[in-house]
Amino acid sequence: MKLHTLLKTATIASSLALSSFAFSADIDMSADKNDLAIQGYDPIAYFTDSKPTQGNAQYSATYKNAIYHFVSAENRDAFRSDPTKYAPQYGGYCAMGVSLNKKLDTDPTAWRIVDNKLYLNLNKDVQKRWLEDVPGNIVIAEEVWPTIKLVSADVVNAE
Repeated sequence: MKLHTLLKTATIASSLALSSFAFSADIDMSADKNDLAIQGYDPIAYFTDSKPTQGNAQYSATYKNAIYHFVSAENRDAFRSDPTKYAPQYGGYCAMGVSLNKKLDTDPTAWRIVDNKLYLNLNKDVQKRWLEDVPGNIVIAEEVWPTIKLVSADVVNAE
């Protein structure tokens, strides 16, 4: 292979790799490999319907480069107007996990609204433990989150 072709190929590969990072969800957001947050559940529905409800890709919005789905244009527009009001705390990572210095995925059906903020947990068993001392766990998580928020989940969870 000629040096010119090799350099051209390396440049294209590098550009593609860097562009994939430019569009991925922010490091402080829990999202799947397609940047979908909370497994496509509508964050507004937790507040308005008091239950987790699967959203529709037809109604989507982004926040911190993560994609959220909604059940309606009305919910999407409400989210767009104030995403910090409706997005799950700790970027959608498990609230109990954050209090334990971890960034864990969540089960959208293991949720709770406390003081008008949405908290998610790894699963319902972990949520039971979190519910034993919600105020205390939130205080600890609020102290921990700034120290792990900008560190990748792989690094935080390896410690």
